[in-house]
Amino acid sequence: MGKLTLEEIARLAGVSRSTVSRVINQQDAVRDEVRRRVQEVIAETGYFPDPAARRLAGRRSGILGLVVPRAVQFLFTDPYYPRLMQGMAQACNTHDYILSLFLFHTEEEEQKISLRVLRNQLVDGVIVSALPQHDPLVDQLVDSETPFVMIGRPDNPERINFVTVDNVSGAYQAVEHLIRLGYRRIATITGPLNTTVGLDRRQGYLNALNDYGLTVDPALIREGNFTELSGFEQMQALLPAQPEAIFIASDTMALGALRALRYAGLSAPADVAVVGYDDLPAAAVSDPPLTTVKQPIRRLGEQAVEVLLDVIANRSAPPRHITTTTELIIRESCGAKPSVRTLS
Repeated sequence: MGKLTLEEIARLAGVSRSTVSRVINQQDAVRDEVRRRVQEVIAETGYFPDPAARRLAGRRSGILGLVVPRAVQFLFTDPYYPRLMQGMAQACNTHDYILSLFLFHTEEEEQKISLRVLRNQLVDGVIVSALPQHDPLVDQLVDSETPFVMIGRPDNPERINFVTVDNVSGAYQAVEHLIRLGYRRIATITGPLNTTVGLDRRQGYLNALNDYGLTVDPALIREGNFTELSGFEQMQALLPAQPEAIFIASDTMALGALRALRYAGLSAPADVAVVGYDDLPAAAVSDPPLTTVKQPIRRLGEQAVEVLLDVIANRSAPPRHITTTTELIIRESCGAKPSVRTLS
């Protein structure tokens, strides 16, 4: 038998071509008895729909776009992003989609590529990561009616689909742990404060200090940008304020901070206790091993794809908001026993 067609399956099942198409595309307007008969013929003949034809008929490209804005300068040096993209790629493979990466270096590029990608419908939907607050790309996506999902809490969450972790709670966990260990002068190196992730992790730090009646000292708060160099530099800037402990908003910055301590002839946790955020692979093998807030980075990537596919299939549904909890992983850098683990 030659290559089977929809018409041939329809003839064998005794139904119309459009009925076979509805069964294949899992649409509802088919009686159960007819659906079973078509599915039996498909199973018996080994028929496999042509994915290109299905996409053409449904006006879909089979491509999801990952948009990384110009604000993200360290995509290929920050270990966070490869893990995130691994999760996305795995979910795309599972659902027979292709993941396409769009990088913007300037505002002009962002406007050009956005118009070209969105107006020409080159992708079925878009995942956006690490946008700064009030980025015009969000309005462009909304206006174009392109299905999209943000990774991270948007500044106007009511109308946006997003997946994120509870960054306020995760940071609070870290600082509360340090307080319970007896530290009182607790510093922080935040993420960029033009992003919600930077703001939320700083807020968790502030909430913990306030709840335990500790003074918020501006001299103990420095802003980083999630790079190891910024962790090194901001740790150096904090040392004159003599912190007893520090919560750092990413593991990459925490590794830079540990290096700054060694450079100054100090060590963690003997001189300054250190807690990071992410639980990247390097955290377990740093010197000393890093206490950190674990977020499920790969799972975030998978969730972003799963939510986006749901948005594509059900455009009229309300915005999806998924927030995942974090876990405190206790190792040597904070001064507590590494065998202890506090769950979220």
